[in-house]
Amino acid sequence: MRTRGAVLLANIITGLALGYTVTSIGFGDYAELNRMFTFQDLRMFLSFAGAVAIIVCAFALLRVRRTPGRIHAGVIPGAVLFGTGWAISGGCPAIPIIQVASGYLPALVTIAGIVVGIRLCRWASARYFQLDRGSCGL
Repeated sequence: MRTRGAVLLANIITGLALGYTVTSIGFGDYAELNRMFTFQDLRMFLSFAGAVAIIVCAFALLRVRRTPGRIHAGVIPGAVLFGTGWAISGGCPAIPIIQVASGYLPALVTIAGIVVGIRLCRWASARYFQLDRGSCGL
C-alpha cells in the first residue's frame, strides 16, 4: 500500500528529474521557446511531434479508446488563451517554475499570470459562461 509520503516523494523525484532534463536540453530557455514559436528552430517542435507519435503508438498498443462526445465549451477559448500566453511568456505552466529554479526571476510574472488567469477563469465561467468550475485548475 502506498502512503501519502511515498507518493509525494516519488512526485518530487520525478519532478526534479523532469526539470533537470528540460533544463539540460534547453527547453526552459525563453530564447529557445521564442525560436520555436517563430519557426526559426524546429528542434523543440519536432520533439513535441515525436512525443505525440510515441503516445499515439502506446495508446494503440494498449487499445485506449476515447468515447466520442461533445467537446467541452471551454476547450477552444482555453486552448487559444493557453497558446497565446505560452508564446508571450515563453512557458507553459511547468516551464516558469523551471526558469525560476534556474535563476530566471522574470518567470515569476508568468507564474503570477497563471494564478490570475485561473482565478479569472473561475470567475468568468461561473458568471458568464455557466461552465463547470472544475475546468479551471486551482
